[in-house]
Amino acid sequence: MVGFIDVERLPVKEPRSGWQGRFFHSENLTLAYYTVKAGATIHEHAHSNDEVWNVVEGRLEITVAGETQVLGPGSAAVVPPNTRHSIKAVTDARAIVVDHPRRESIGGVEL
Repeated sequence: MVGFIDVERLPVKEPRSGWQGRFFHSENLTLAYYTVKAGATIHEHAHSNDEVWNVVEGRLEITVAGETQVLGPGSAAVVPPNTRHSIKAVTDARAIVVDHPRRESIGGVEL
């Protein structure tokens, strides 16, 4: 199946304070388009999904398995399954996050 998504038309959800996202699922992936306020955080946690953080705008401090880096536009962080990680927005930022397999707990529109 081929599908096209106009992300701007998806409903905005705020799963955490300062994290506004638009979410959708393909057959095997969950995609999140986040707009993040400076200072917003996601606590250290782990889950069974592969996860890739793609920074589009601004700067995010991402910690994966105890290693911390500040990433800017054009940078990505790969989080293997069951690996502890956390995120802090150093500035206002935008990021695209991809989870495999689908991450049903996030919710979103079906493709």
